[in-house]
Amino acid sequence: MGALQVDEKNFQAEVVNSGLPVLVDFWAEWCGPCKMLSPIVDEVAEELKSQLKVVKVNVDDSQELAMQYGIMSIPTLLVFKKGEIVAQMVGAMPKQQLLNKIKPILN
Repeated sequence: MGALQVDEKNFQAEVVNSGLPVLVDFWAEWCGPCKMLSPIVDEVAEELKSQLKVVKVNVDDSQELAMQYGIMSIPTLLVFKKGEIVAQMVGAMPKQQLLNKIKPILN
């Protein structure tokens, strides 16, 4: 299944009000590093689906969300827990590095 696409219309319901921690991938179609990171994010979504919700926000389609959360470069990954940002990662990274940053938050 991978990650769910969200935008301004459903961000509040899917991310801020989620019972699970949420990994939000801010990306764009033209972004090379975003394309490298995308399959990794999808794998993490599948592996941790019982512990973590994973969503993607296209910054070209959701510019207000990108501005609201101060997204200056992409890919940027934010982790929300109980509606609050608890982690931020910028740039592409290997899957294990991403998991190392996320897993402590899930406990």
